[in-house]
Amino acid sequence: MTVPTLLLLVLLCFDVIGGGRASRLERWESAIRMPTQKDEAEDVDGELGTRWAVLVAGSSGYGNYRHQLLRKGGLKEENIVVFMYDDIANNELNPRPGIIINHPQGDDLYAGVPKDYTGELVTAENLYAVLLGKKDAVKGGSGKVVDSKPNDRIFLYYSDHGGPGVLGMPNMPFLYAMDFIEVLKKKHASGTYKEMVLYIEACESGSIFEGIMPQDLNVYVTTASNAQESSFGTYCPGMEPSPPPEYITCLGDLYSVAWMEDSETHNLKKETVKQQFQSVKERTSNFNNYNIGSHVMEYGNGSIKAEKLYLYQGFDPATMNFPPNTLNNGLP
Repeated sequence: MTVPTLLLLVLLCFDVIGGGRASRLERWESAIRMPTQKDEAEDVDGELGTRWAVLVAGSSGYGNYRHQLLRKGGLKEENIVVFMYDDIANNELNPRPGIIINHPQGDDLYAGVPKDYTGELVTAENLYAVLLGKKDAVKGGSGKVVDSKPNDRIFLYYSDHGGPGVLGMPNMPFLYAMDFIEVLKKKHASGTYKEMVLYIEACESGSIFEGIMPQDLNVYVTTASNAQESSFGTYCPGMEPSPPPEYITCLGDLYSVAWMEDSETHNLKKETVKQQFQSVKERTSNFNNYNIGSHVMEYGNGSIKAEKLYLYQGFDPATMNFPPNTLNNGLP
């Protein structure tokens, strides 16, 4: 069984396209493929690896609502590892008990989300053990880890608060830059993945990688902000569009909502990692004026940007006939 829709879990989610936006294909738009045709999920080497996703909602408390949504996709549930404190869906301040949305007209994103590590189990130590595939080192939870092989790809999405050289976690200790880089080096040395893409949502998130992220780990990173600035929420009270009137909190983070909504509205077998980076960079900068916006940064192995997004985020067949993202199409 596969988890319905795509992968990127979401700590902000992606079931957010609503209303008059395209949600399904008409009958005459269906794609027909002969059984003998190769699955397009094969990579450029003609070999099909496993996609893994690690989704981390690092905050706790209803005031951090926007950090805690997780999005699902077309990956197998056994290959998705979710960290979430899990204290907002049924929080007394939530005007819709048991429901989490990340768009003013969005559907519920909470139902059916796998919860591998929750509450006191959302720790940096457990995250490191999961990434390194060390089942004997995780404490509590489902025990699920990234048991990846040399041809597999890994997508990690993290959302929480941050500061210079540190990312928040709901339980101490925090995630520190040098510790995290060392974990990435160990994972690379183990030879247990082909490539990895990290999306990091936090204030000053660029400081985790600035000047210390190696380029030879087959890891590509984008961050919501540079090393010295805040990242911003979106769909907040007083903004346009605003959340439903009963909400007193932002529904999402700008960077996170930007990549999720981009993924929902394009065919990820045609869109590259670079094209999504450019789209997210433009929207997160508030279309280059940086008024309530931040500088999306990139680090690591830039050659990964030429690859198609479905290799990391999966593919929703409903987007087969969606228009391609042509931003910087054909440019290096």
